Amino acid sequence: MAEPAYLDASLIAPPAEDAPTERRTAAEERRRAALDDRKRSFLRMVSHELRTPLNAVIGFSEILSHELYGPLGSPQYREYAQIVHDSGVKLLKLVNQIVEIARLEGHVTDIKMTPESLDEALEDVMEGLRPEIARREVIIHIIGQGALPLVIADSRGLRTMLSNLLQNAVTHSPAGGVVHVAAGRIGGEVEITIRDQGPGVDSAELPRLLQPFEQGGSPLTRNNEGVGLGLPIVDLLSRAMGGRLKLSSSLGAGFLARLILEAG
Repeated sequence: MAEPAYLDASLIAPPAEDAPTERRTAAEERRRAALDDRKRSFLRMVSHELRTPLNAVIGFSEILSHELYGPLGSPQYREYAQIVHDSGVKLLKLVNQIVEIARLEGHVTDIKMTPESLDEALEDVMEGLRPEIARREVIIHIIGQGALPLVIADSRGLRTMLSNLLQNAVTHSPAGGVVHVAAGRIGGEVEITIRDQGPGVDSAELPRLLQPFEQGGSPLTRNNEGVGLGLPIVDLLSRAMGGRLKLSSSLGAGFLARLILEAG
């Protein structure tokens, strides 16, 4: 006699008790996606509403400071216009950093990973920092320039990280100081090092520097501008790209930043 046929329901459908869990998970994912969309919309709105008037302030103050439509009269007016322009530029930079921190902490930054040339990225960054480098009389020495390795990174994010690290090194370097930049491949990764000859910070302070709005030294005694967003942005961006940032320093021994990314 033939054996009776039977159907193993587990082969065609999950147990009944799993269905509510799956529905809850799907609903949670939809809520998270909707929340991310709202965050992106809010950040775009804030970015636009803050940047638009600031760009007008910067643009028109530059026109006034250069007297493009005729003389202003007293030289003081040109000086005041330049102060307005410089203040607008600083405020715009702060707005950009705050928006970037909000995007990264809210996990709503769009990261597109592609092979990137460190030589080209550093060249772009150096061009933007050239006036600041000249003003502070700092020398940037890029070891192996022209033959630096490729990395896998987001193009804009890579330039943001390098700019923030170099800006930090230039800001804390003495006049005539040298900032050394190097990059080398270690296995499947590339380690980018940026070392300055500044005063350095106590090693116990290093973890605090990766927290937004933190700086080394007392707020009453520090001499450098900024609100302490550069290094946290680098840390968050590097982690979003599967990399990491390592800092080392001690008082009187300068500051070393090591940015580690996937090799291209």
